[in-house]
Amino acid sequence: MLTACRRHRFALVVLLAPMLGCAKGNSGSPGTGGSSQGGTGMVGGGGTGGGTDDPFVGLPAAKALHVEGNTLKDASGATVRLLGVNRSGSEYMCATATTSATFDGSTGPNSIAALLTWNINTVRLPLNESCWLGINGAHVSAEEYQAAIIDYTVRLHQKGLYVVLDLHWSAPGTTLATKQTTMAYASHALDFWTSVATTFKNDPMVLFDLFNEPILDASDGTTGPVGDASAAWNCWLNGCSVGSGMLAGMQQMLSAVRATGATQIVVAGGIDWAHRMDQWLQHKPNDPTGNLIAGFHLYDQSRSSCYDMNCWNNQGLATVASNVPVLTGELGETDCAHGVIDGYMSWADSKGIGYLGWAWNAQNCNTFPALITNVDGTPTGFGQGLKDHLATMPALH
Repeated sequence: MLTACRRHRFALVVLLAPMLGCAKGNSGSPGTGGSSQGGTGMVGGGGTGGGTDDPFVGLPAAKALHVEGNTLKDASGATVRLLGVNRSGSEYMCATATTSATFDGSTGPNSIAALLTWNINTVRLPLNESCWLGINGAHVSAEEYQAAIIDYTVRLHQKGLYVVLDLHWSAPGTTLATKQTTMAYASHALDFWTSVATTFKNDPMVLFDLFNEPILDASDGTTGPVGDASAAWNCWLNGCSVGSGMLAGMQQMLSAVRATGATQIVVAGGIDWAHRMDQWLQHKPNDPTGNLIAGFHLYDQSRSSCYDMNCWNNQGLATVASNVPVLTGELGETDCAHGVIDGYMSWADSKGIGYLGWAWNAQNCNTFPALITNVDGTPTGFGQGLKDHLATMPALH
């Protein structure tokens, strides 16, 4: 089906395979890489923390991050900048694929070894609330989905990698989450974050990204703008009602995380697909731990309203970065080249901003966009730019 969206951000959806849509994380053809999850199996207890063993025992507590000013520090006081990739699939395979799976492609030892050849320290995993909670007709059970996410996360940690868990797809009421929406729905997002934070609160190397790409000031193809910029930012912070249901605000989701006792870093992305940061500081949620950072997404002009240095310097991003740490949760380019991201990475380096390329999936670098042409880590033209730039950094893992 076709849905209209600003700057053509929705594409044709064929046979329930989510091609690049309003959220770049909606990308990919389920099943193209197989569904093998590989690996060594679960480490310790199960998905909701109900097991007798803690799956995070043995992970280095010294890697735990906290905010100091506008930087992230580990327990030793060393500055850490998050640099790496997104690993798409866990947002869509469990809800739109014709076979039951959590990941699109292998997550076994060889795939992790390929990741490490790019000199990264972070992997971002998009999640689906319906699958995590096992509701509304998800194609895998909550137990299976949670166990797979925990297992992969721990194995990434064991190779020195931080993991960002991102609420990517949300839906109201009894609707299965199968696409990007303007904001997380209160129906299940608070339950989702309570469960996820409870599960991972003993994990020193995980971060929580509250919602992939808040839109709010534009249409998501179904729900229109919630109002002007002021109304959009107020809804971003406190939630609001739209025709399809009640939206959860960043403050509500953050409070749900903190109520579990979890103190890890939390990411809150701006509005306009996480491209707009001009009122982020004025609407910054209250975090009793102080471990809140800002999220920004960067794409080329075809899919972003903030794609050049003029915007980065003069429309809020630079100001936010001078006050709090910033993570560019998605970094992408749709021409199979890397001219836009090259300029951004150099600028972000000068500001201490982290960035994660979209995405580590062997897909089309024009429409996905994809970093790799093969699961062995062979880069696309776009991915080559990220790989070459990361190679200039000191060893990151």
